[in-house]
Order: sequence, then structure tokens, then C-alpha cells
Amino acid sequence: METKINRNKIQLSDHFTYFKLIRFVIPSIGMMVFTSVYGIVDGLFVSNVVGKTAFASINLVMPVEMIVGAIGFMIGTGGAALVAKTLGEQRRERANQYFFMLIAITAIAGIFICILAHVFMEKICLALGADSSMISACVTYGRISMYFNVFFMLQNCFQDFLIVAEKPHLGLLCTVIAGLSNIVLDALFIYVLGWGVAGAAIATGISEAVGAIIPLIYFIKPNSSLLRLVQTKLEFKPIIKACGNGISEMVTSITSSFVSMFYNVQLIKYIGSDGVAAYGVLMYVLFIFAAIYIGYSMGCAPIISYHYGAQNPSELRNILNKSFRLLAGTGFLMLIIGEVFARPLSLLFVGYDDALTDMTVHAMRITTVCFVILGINVFASSFFTALSNGWLSAVISFLRTFVFKLSFVILLPLIMGIEGIWWSNPLSEIIAFIISIFFLSLMRKRYYY
Repeated sequence: METKINRNKIQLSDHFTYFKLIRFVIPSIGMMVFTSVYGIVDGLFVSNVVGKTAFASINLVMPVEMIVGAIGFMIGTGGAALVAKTLGEQRRERANQYFFMLIAITAIAGIFICILAHVFMEKICLALGADSSMISACVTYGRISMYFNVFFMLQNCFQDFLIVAEKPHLGLLCTVIAGLSNIVLDALFIYVLGWGVAGAAIATGISEAVGAIIPLIYFIKPNSSLLRLVQTKLEFKPIIKACGNGISEMVTSITSSFVSMFYNVQLIKYIGSDGVAAYGVLMYVLFIFAAIYIGYSMGCAPIISYHYGAQNPSELRNILNKSFRLLAGTGFLMLIIGEVFARPLSLLFVGYDDALTDMTVHAMRITTVCFVILGINVFASSFFTALSNGWLSAVISFLRTFVFKLSFVILLPLIMGIEGIWWSNPLSEIIAFIISIFFLSLMRKRYYY
């Protein structure tokens, strides 16, 4: 039995066929899908039980939580690439030391940043455009979220490191447990106890704590994975290196959140709170689909980093070529699904308001156009992070999530009105796709893929 288990185990050092690659990344995809789904549960309960104003309020403040949590994305992705590359160089003890440093600095920085965000939450919400009907719910949700945000950051870190440790299934299990906790607690706090947006924030916070504490306990104790938390002194050089490499993920998170804030400002200007509610549904649904691509890229990243560290360019070419084919085929499937299910998904959130439902369906059918190329854009940035070229990855992310989207959401409404806001996302992805292909072609000779 033991021989059979070892034979079936997929290792980072393997040659990856389509079947083996899909098997390895499926748990990562599952992690991200479950993360997006249980994050959406808050919106479902708040929208249908508390009302559309409360729903608009949590969507207005949600980008703040994502910005504060961006450091977790940065350290998780950049650190995972560093640790996987070190494992590829056959320096396992050093990889474990890096692992401890990165988790420790995430916790320290997370606590400090969350305190600051909590103190200034009301001013932040007012700056975002919260009016008298929304400010109370915005501040309540934002402040409670900050109590738990360090767990959100650690959870994101551990998702990456569990893949590096060749334990993606454990990462999926942690996410499922956290997600089910959130769903059950949302029903209890919002529907049964009537705690409103406070209940939604507490439920999400507890689920994030569950998602962080389970892997923390696993890595502290002796385990069968490639990684373990072994206490060592903090060194600034590897921490800075990991942060520099993962800066693209922080750029993506911060700029996406900032652009979301600007979208909300534009929507309030052109439509009012109904526009913010429609955009909230759009972002929830988009994140479900994007989660598949993000999960795939997360799953591939340690493989790429390992073979880069092992100086195996033929396997880099293999992963890149197979990924492009898989992502292109999946993109067309996602487009069809998005178009067909635009109305059912909209009804799920805002079915109590016919006009709001129609607006949401229309916006969603425009947005799904970008699904065909979204996966390749996400993968391109992740690919360069895995190759320890965090700055090029950051350039791609910055152009895609900030420059193009912000430019379009400012300019297109002047020409097309509200239609310009809905079309700004697909058009920015098209331009980003051209940029991604350009950089992938430009760097072929440098990395021999």
C-alpha cells in the first residue's frame, strides 16, 4: 500500500503531463473557488435579508479590506516562489527558515496595519463617498473586519505555502472547512439573530481565523510535507527579496481595490446606490470565474519556481505551452457559462428588484466578454513571479489592474455614459492581453522557456 501511495504522489520535481498537471492544480482551484464562494455568502445574506442599502455599504468598504490584506498576497506569492526555488536548489533547511520568517513578518505587519485601518475607518468610508444612509453600516463592517484581517492575510499566505509543501489537498480541506463555517455562521448571525452587517463581518472573520489556524498548527508540528515552521531569527534580505518578488500581487490587490473604489464613485455619480449594488454583484460573479484562473496559476507557480531553481528549461516550456492551451479552452467555456447564467446569478442577489436585476444582467453580459483572455492575463503575471521576476510581473499587473481600467472608467463614461463603465473592464483586459503576450515573447531567450 505504501508503495502505491508513493507512486501516485505528485512531486514538484516530476515531468507534468496534462493529466498530472490538472490533478496537481485542482485543489488550488478548489481553494480559490471556495474562498470566492464563501466571501459571496455575506453579500447574499445581507442583500436578501438586510436590504440593498446595506449590501451597497459592504461593497463600498470591501476594497479597504482587500488593500489591507494585500501584504498577505505579496508575502504569500513572493515567499512561495522563493521557498520553492530554494527547495529546487536542494536546500530544504534554508527553505524552512525562509518559511518561518515570512509567516512571522506577515503576522507582525498584519497586526500593525489592521490597528491603523481600524482607527481611521470612519474617515476612510466618508472619503469613499458613503452617505448618511450608508456610513453606519460601512464603518461597522469595516471595523469588525479589521479585527480579523491578520487571519485573512495568514490564510492567503498558507494557501500558497501548502502548494509548495506538496499538500494542496490540505489547503483545499482548510478552505472548505472555513467556507462551511462562514455559511453556517452567516445564517445564524444574520438570519436567525438579526445582527445585520455586523453578523456578516463576524462570520467572515471567524472563518478566516479557522482557515489560518488549521495550517498554522499543521506546520508547527512534525509533518510529512516539505515544509515545517522552525524558529529562526528574522533576516531582512530574504524578506525584502520575497516582498519584491511578490509585489505584483500587492499591486494587483491594491490597484484593483482602488479602481473598485473609483468605479463606485462613478456609479454613485451616474446612477446612485443601485449602481454600486449592481457592480457588487458583478464583482462577486467575476471573482468566482477569476478564482479558477487564480487557483490554476497558484497551483502552477511552485512547479515553475522549482524547475527554475533546478535549471530545467524544458519543463518550463512544457508547463507554459500546456497552460496556454488549457486556459484558452477554459476561457471559451467560461464565456458561454457567463452569458447563459447572467440572469439566474443576478436574480440570486437582487431578484427582489426588477430594475436592478435588469441592470445587473446587462452589465454582466458585457463583462463576460473578457473571460476568454482573463486566464492568460492572470497566468502571465503569476508566471514571472514564479521566475523571481517580480518587477516585470508588477508592471503587467499595474498596467492591467490600474492604468488601463482607471483610464477607461474615467474616459468611456464621458463618451458612452453608464455603458462606458460596464465596457471599461473588458476593454482593459484586451489591451492587457496584448501586453502579456509581448512580454512573454520578449523574455523567452532570457529564461529559455
